Amino acid sequence: MGRGGRLPWDYPEDREHFRRTTSGHVVLMGRRTWEEVGAPLPERTNIVVSRSFTPPPGVHAVPDLESALRLAFELDPEPFVIGGAVLLEAAMPHVRRVHLTRVPGAPAGDTHFDFDSDGFEQTSERQGSQGLVYFVLERP
Repeated sequence: MGRGGRLPWDYPEDREHFRRTTSGHVVLMGRRTWEEVGAPLPERTNIVVSRSFTPPPGVHAVPDLESALRLAFELDPEPFVIGGAVLLEAAMPHVRRVHLTRVPGAPAGDTHFDFDSDGFEQTSERQGSQGLVYFVLERP
C-alpha cells in the first residue's frame, strides 16, 4: 500500500477517481498520512487522528478513532478513511463500504494493509485504463 511514505504507483486516472469519489465528503487520516499529503485535501473536510498534531485552520484534529468517527458521521453520512494502514485496520469493524482499486502487477511496498473481504459483497466493478480495476464492496 505504501513505499517510502508514498503510493508505489502513479496513475493519473486513479488520482482522479480518488478525487471524484471523495470530493464533498469527510476524509479521515492518521498524522503520517497527513504529513505525506502535506496539505488539506480540497473540497473535502479533513480530520486527522493524532494526539500531538496541531491542525491548520479548517482541519480537524482528534485524539482517537472513536472521536474521529463520531465527528465524521456528524458531518457526513458517508465519510472515508483514507490511511494509513494502522488507522484502516482499526476502522474496519465500522466500515460499511470499501472502494478498492486493483493496480496491475505487484508494486513493492514497505507498508501493507491486508484487506479481508469476508463479510463484504461486491456491488460494482469498473475497468479503467492501463489495467486498473475499480471495485465497490459493501456489507449486506
